[in-house]
Order: sequence, then C-alpha cells, then structure tokens
Amino acid sequence: MNRPLILLLWVAMIDMGCDRAEPPPAPPPPKSAVGDAPGWERRQYQPGGGDAVLLYAVFGKFDGGLDISRSRHRSGGPPEGVKVTQHSRSKAPRVFEEFEQGSFGRILDENPAFAKAVRSAPQLLLIRGTIPDPKNLIYLRDTIGVLAAALDSGGVGVLDSQTFGWWAPDAWRETFFKPDAPLPSHHVIILVSAEEGVSIGTEWVHTRGLRKFGRPDLSIHRVKTEHKDAVIDLCNRFIEMQAFGAIIPEGQPIKMATLPPGLTCHHAGNLDDLDFNNVHLEIKGP
Repeated sequence: MNRPLILLLWVAMIDMGCDRAEPPPAPPPPKSAVGDAPGWERRQYQPGGGDAVLLYAVFGKFDGGLDISRSRHRSGGPPEGVKVTQHSRSKAPRVFEEFEQGSFGRILDENPAFAKAVRSAPQLLLIRGTIPDPKNLIYLRDTIGVLAAALDSGGVGVLDSQTFGWWAPDAWRETFFKPDAPLPSHHVIILVSAEEGVSIGTEWVHTRGLRKFGRPDLSIHRVKTEHKDAVIDLCNRFIEMQAFGAIIPEGQPIKMATLPPGLTCHHAGNLDDLDFNNVHLEIKGP
C-alpha cells in the first residue's frame, strides 16, 4: 500500500481560492454547551496539548445557503475558530482542483458514480479552522452538525481531508451524525503499509486524523504478522485516550501481554510531515 501524501502547497492554494469565495452563510444560532451534550466531555483532558485542526469539503449546490437548525442538526453553528466559505466551480476552479486531483482524486475515482456526482457539483463549502487546546469535544459535535446541515442544504459528497475519506451523504450521516457520540475511531484511520527497504516481511502501522483532536498520530515500524492485531488494538486504545484529552509522555512504556516487552513512546516529526500532516508518536522496541 502506497503511503498517502498531501502536498505542502495544498493549504496555501486553498487560501488563494478563498480570496474569490462567495459570502459565508448568515451568522449561526448560539453555541451549544457541554451540559447539553453528555458524552462529549474530554474526560481525560490534560492542558498543554496541541490545537485541534479541522478541514472538510462538501460538494453540492447550495443556492439556498446553509440552513443550520439546532433541533435537526444538534449544532450551534461553526464553533469559534472554524469558518465556512462557499466557492463556485466557475469562479474558483483551483479550489476544486486541489480536491479532485492528486491523491484525493485517485481515491475519489475508485467509485465512478460517486465521482461523477462530486465532479459535477457546481459549488463546494470549505469547513475549516483551528480550536486552541480544546477542553471538550463540543467543537467536533458542532462541526458534525454543520456538515449534516450542508448535506441537507444540497451536498452530494463530503471529503475528510485528514483521513483521505470520501463519503456519500447517507453513509456519512449513518457513520458520524446518527450516533450523536464522538466515536474517535471513526474520525481516525489506521493504515498498514509494507515496509520500504527494511525488515522484509514486516509492516508499518500508522494513523491519520488525530490532529482533529490536537494530539499526535501514531507510528509503529517493523510490525511482524503475529503482532499486527495487537498493534492495531494498541492504536485504537491510544486513539481513544488522546481523543478524550490524555497526553502521552515522552518515554511512556507500553505493557501489553500480547506485545513484546520494552516498547516505549517517543514524540517525533512536525506538522509538515507528509506521512501524517501532524506530529506523531513513534512507538519503538528496545
């Protein structure tokens, strides 16, 4: 499996397209509160983590604007730090090209019927922003509601840029909106790739998407076949912990009966790392 890459120019080019963006929707209703949404607390929150970053694109036709309803969409509108901008294919083609070409485009074209609907869409909504060291997950709930409203307002497809995930409306609603729960494993993807140039017969297990929670992604190299299931279990545990606010310290030892002893966690990378578009935790053996 080839490693997915995002071009460093991508965000910059989208910003250029925003200069030609159409006016954003009308101001949203008041924001929701944690007390109104049990289950969206960060019950393991520790201060000093990273900032949560979101970037979604919804393709469709939005001539009626974006109609967000608190009762239907369980959202107070875009959370503080997140903006919605509308773009038209005729006025800002470069914005569309960034999502419909390269790695995103290749994945999109795996479903020809869906790809046709997306590539025929005359408009898209960019839903993106940064939430500083969030103490709860209401920002994610509100953003999910905005995405649901965008689909109800004429959207035909959603791209989650951080996981390279393309979603048809019904599948997206069933996976993300219907449960009304954070479900961190739905927002993060675990990838398994053949190792390149080292340890023939081993694999690299790594994640994408934890930047949505302001936490490092995960990387485990030289995974043997007999340990792969346990490593994926470890990733799911760390995804859950970090999404709900935990910070994994440098050198943290890992003790799992299903994994060899001596594994430890080490902070690595930077936000420009193409394998993650995020910093990450490298989990190493002795």
